[in-house]
Amino acid sequence: MSSTKENFNFASAKVDGENDEDYNPFERRQIRKANSSIGTLIHLVKGSLGTGILAMPFAFKTGGLVFGILGTVLVALIYVHCIHLLVGTSQKACKRSRIPVLGFAETAENVFANGPFGIRKFASIAKAYIDYILLLISYFSVCVYLVFISTTLQDVINYELQIDWSTRIYILLTTCAVALITQVRELKYLVPFSLIANSSIIVVFIITLFYIFKKPVTLSNLHFWPELENLPSFFGTVVYAIEGIGIVLPVENKMKQPQHFLQTFGVANFAIGFITVMYNIVGFFGYATYGEDTKGSVTLNLPTDELLAKSTQILAAFAILLTLGLYYYVPMEILWKKIGHKIPERRHNVAQIGIRLAIVVAMMGLALTVPKLEPFIGFVGSIGSATLALLIPTTLDTVYRWPSGFGWMKWRLVKNVVLWAFGLFILVVGTYFSLMDIIALYE
Repeated sequence: MSSTKENFNFASAKVDGENDEDYNPFERRQIRKANSSIGTLIHLVKGSLGTGILAMPFAFKTGGLVFGILGTVLVALIYVHCIHLLVGTSQKACKRSRIPVLGFAETAENVFANGPFGIRKFASIAKAYIDYILLLISYFSVCVYLVFISTTLQDVINYELQIDWSTRIYILLTTCAVALITQVRELKYLVPFSLIANSSIIVVFIITLFYIFKKPVTLSNLHFWPELENLPSFFGTVVYAIEGIGIVLPVENKMKQPQHFLQTFGVANFAIGFITVMYNIVGFFGYATYGEDTKGSVTLNLPTDELLAKSTQILAAFAILLTLGLYYYVPMEILWKKIGHKIPERRHNVAQIGIRLAIVVAMMGLALTVPKLEPFIGFVGSIGSATLALLIPTTLDTVYRWPSGFGWMKWRLVKNVVLWAFGLFILVVGTYFSLMDIIALYE
């Protein structure tokens, strides 16, 4: 988190007569419990290598085996480059404004406040925009997880009890548990939940790989290249699966040696390289194993008549349920900072309970409207992850460098425009096709 005050005047932060080179923000960070480079690497891998990896076989189903590998590598390269843009811009902004650390939204505010004169008035809007996008993607993710948990319970319980309850019934039941766990407000109380959830996900991942490699791999009747209309869904799913941009600056800001983050063989490159290899392995072999029957989460393809597979599905749903408290923590912190001061202090407790419950109920209503996992993943990946991971980092780098910091023939500007166009493609076209898939569910 940023150490700056909310109303800090970024434009006047620099001291007259002092050169940027005189200030090293890394030396002025006061961190009580700094993370080592290895610890930061683990956090960064954990931020991306979550349940999204279980959606990679579905991404390969829409993209094809060959294009799936190439497309995943392409997305990973673009994503790690955008990490470099975001962190690099934040570090340079800290140096220019003589501030030790800046968070995601604070970086945007700083860059715009010190940018071209015509856009400086949008600094506060840029900060608010990122906050609201983080809120949007976080709450939409709750919908994805509600549908995932409910679909998993439906597959297992309906089979075991020989009943035919719809996904919507399980969404209603799951919401009761989610409403309870999202009432936990203190981060320290969520640590045990996260430990259990992380351990469970590791077990789920190992058992899922066991089932994937258990069957002989055959490439017959599988497609190698995508149909044109499936491209947005593929990119949206991969971006959603691999993207963890929201935690990048928080973990970099907590590093003991932050200069290691952006090195050629540093934390960012190594983490995303490792994740890319894992995603390609699971995506390729998951689709090769289950073919056109591949579902939004590969755990839903595990056999329902085997105890190990059923326990894995339940364990995956349980892990997601426990993780929801942590996913809820960050957006609620952002939201409460915006509205908490408007509520009388004596009513803070009641207000917190009511707001947390109301948002869960609203997300339940959305999940009831679209009780299918696949369109939700593409939708969230397109509308949220593309904005945070692609559009915002390239925009901030462009504004910071304007007008003469783009190098020979303004190649950096051309590169940023291309990346921005790719992000816009995922945002607009991916959102459109995801909405069409959602609408098709009711036709």
